[in-house]
Parts: sequence; C-alpha cells; structure tokens
Amino acid sequence: MPNVVKVQLGYKPQPLSAYLKQPAPPAAPKITFVYATTKGIKDNFYEHLDAALEFLPETALDKDIRARLATIGIGPGKTFNFKDVSLEHKAAVLLAMKAGDKKVDAVIANGGKDQNGWRVGSLSGGDSAFFNGNWLNRAALAKARIYANDPAEAIYSATRKDMEGETLDCSKHNYTLTFPAGKFPPVNAFWSVTMYDGKSQLLIENPINRYLINSPMLPDMKTNDDGSLTLYIQKDSPGADKKANWLPAPNDTIYLVMRLYWPKTEAPSLLPPGEGTWQPPGIVKAN
Repeated sequence: MPNVVKVQLGYKPQPLSAYLKQPAPPAAPKITFVYATTKGIKDNFYEHLDAALEFLPETALDKDIRARLATIGIGPGKTFNFKDVSLEHKAAVLLAMKAGDKKVDAVIANGGKDQNGWRVGSLSGGDSAFFNGNWLNRAALAKARIYANDPAEAIYSATRKDMEGETLDCSKHNYTLTFPAGKFPPVNAFWSVTMYDGKSQLLIENPINRYLINSPMLPDMKTNDDGSLTLYIQKDSPGADKKANWLPAPNDTIYLVMRLYWPKTEAPSLLPPGEGTWQPPGIVKAN
C-alpha cells in the first residue's frame, strides 16, 4: 500500500485548459443535484428518482415504463411526495417494493446456469443493448455486483453450495476444489477464486493474509501426482506441504466467486456464459 500511495501522489489533477496552457472554456450551467446517501435514498426514494430521471434521456426501451411512472407524478420536473399518498396506497407501494426486492434477490441467488454447484454467467455486465430492457437483471447486477465486466472481458461464477447442494460451512466441513491436469480455466488473461464470508460477503481476515488464489500463483503451488491441482478450503491449515494451496476460511459459512478474465473463444471455451464447453469443477467435502 505505501507504494500505491507513492504512485497516487505522483499525479497532479488540473483542468485540461491549464495543462494545455489555453483559456478555460465557459463554465457549464450549474446543476442542483439532490445529495445522495444510502439513508437519504431509502427515506426519500422518489425524490431521488425524479432527480435522476431528469438527467437520463428517454429511450425506446424505457418509454413505456416512464409513461406509467408519469401517471403517478414520477419523472423529470415532477414531484411525487410519498407522505401525501393515502394509507391504502402507501401500503400497496411498500408491499410491491418488498415483492420486487425478493425478485431481485432470487435472480442474484439463482441467475445463470448451474454447473457443478456454481452459478455460471450470472449477473454479467454490459451496455444498454446487452440488457435490452431487462430491468430485473439490471437491478440484480446493481445490487450484487455493480460495474461487472461484459462476458467478452470476464465471466463470473459464484457458489454458496458444494456439489451435493449443501451450504458451504467451514465450521462443519473442510472442502477441496480440484482442477484436472491441463483443464484450468480457458482464459487469455488470468483467473482467480476469491472467498468471502457467507453472511457479510466481506473478505475474511486470516493468519496468512490470503484472500484468493489465482493463476499467477500457480508456479508456487503444489500439484498432485497426476498433474491436477487441489485447493484446500478450510479454517485450519492443511499442513506445511499443502499450505501454498490453502484458501483460509472462517469458522462459518462461506461464499466463493470465480473470476475468469478475457475468456478464450475457441473450444474449450467459457462462452457463451453458462453454455460453454468448459465447466468449473465442483466443491467437494474433504475426506
């Protein structure tokens, strides 16, 4: 981190006109933004929605839904004040938002294709054409994995379960993930397997400061006699001879994400997401 800070301190932010030693252009019209915080958006969602829509031009994909929103006073230049709505309508809106959130969570949990317990190709990113008006997928991506790359750049696979469909719980079991010889993820760049706490989805503090295992680490890892590579996913060290292959876990449930950057297009391939000829190996309970 100190080296990163040194790099950051080497940058000098300045207007382009100053860098080019030219007169500055006229200032842009001042915009009064609604200051956004997580609590503020939750407390005044429709105020923030009105403000956001003012700066988002209407497209053919969202024309119909914006027309529906406009009928209840939501949209550019409008002011939908939730506190002025009748109790009956407030209840209807709150129940609908709760139901919608459940739909979003279902896509997060079950999106993509199930391959050996991994949800493959779930919540890929992309431009407007990629989503093509699928607001549910866009909402799920924003909630679970904002700023994800599109499939040509990266494919994401995630799992909370082993190959038997049981929740990954390192307080009860040790697990292994084995890549057969010559069958590592087919990528042009690199791949990684990162572990997160099953409840908070945050990285897990551990004694060896290891939070992922990735392809650049392969030269320092130990392969099996048949050339395969086994990762040891458990809370306690698997022993000195296997430490290089150890992904330290908490004494609790876990969540794993496999990130595969710049997937190859030729077989075996990860593309299209969830339908490629290469599949991630499953997580199994250790003997």
